[in-house]
Amino acid sequence: MAPPAPQSGILLVDKPQGITSHDVVARARRALGTRKVGHAGTLDPMATGLLVLGVRASTRLLTYVVGLGKEYRATVRLGASTVSDDADGEVVAWADADGTVSDAAIDAAFAGQVGDVQQVPSAVSAIKVDGRRAYARVRAGEDVELAPRSVTIESITRTAEPRRLVVDGHDVIDVDIVVRCSSGTYIRAIARDAGTFLGVGGHLTALRRTAIGPFAVTEAVDGTSLPDEKPELLGAAATAERLFPVVRLDAVGAVALSQGKRIPVEHSDTAGPVAAIAEDGRLIGLVRVDRGIARTLVNFPTDGTEG
Repeated sequence: MAPPAPQSGILLVDKPQGITSHDVVARARRALGTRKVGHAGTLDPMATGLLVLGVRASTRLLTYVVGLGKEYRATVRLGASTVSDDADGEVVAWADADGTVSDAAIDAAFAGQVGDVQQVPSAVSAIKVDGRRAYARVRAGEDVELAPRSVTIESITRTAEPRRLVVDGHDVIDVDIVVRCSSGTYIRAIARDAGTFLGVGGHLTALRRTAIGPFAVTEAVDGTSLPDEKPELLGAAATAERLFPVVRLDAVGAVALSQGKRIPVEHSDTAGPVAAIAEDGRLIGLVRVDRGIARTLVNFPTDGTEG
């Protein structure tokens, strides 16, 4: 007989375009029959791609997913600026780009943003300014200037030749890119800053998140199937094995750790979390190892229903 499906775990969802991340969470709650579903970072309604959701006890793992590196596929349109730096916002300026922007200049505009950089987030964002969301201030007609933030952009790779076309009577250039970056990076800001560098303006017309840390969108369930189908979860132990080093516990050690006791383990000392997994495959908790002794950082239920 196959083991029962995990009641706690991580749900990977491929978010469709046109709905919010919170809509996806609501669909997952209905499909799984629980209110205890959280997320490790949202996507704009225009964007598609990977959302990582935590279910029941595994919401405790989301803290460790939020800060992981991301990968995106995007299309940047050069020659037009929008109020939101993406296609959902009103065009505020056109500048014919085809005759003035070379392929080499386009590559330079992206290359100049790679590395540890100070990036100014898009004004139409959820960042709070004096207690109010920046997007609410923009929609109220206010001029919003956000402070730059430190982000790391590992790479921006052009995946095809720039496409030169005419939109609403203006010459524009569409550029497809793959971005690998740290958490907190605004891909819309990359598009905006490339257009500023080139003097023609720019915004994002398509965005798809393809990976978060070790999780790929190719593993995700189609968000359009929720809540009509009950999705399969990646169990807590399997998730922890992707995120952390692992120490295996015998039955005695598993019981002792679950009771909050410190136990000796054969593992190198580490300040970061280590996944403590019982011989029957359950995630007992996340621990820190100091001089061969494991001390609990996060406990997980051990009744078999949550792990």
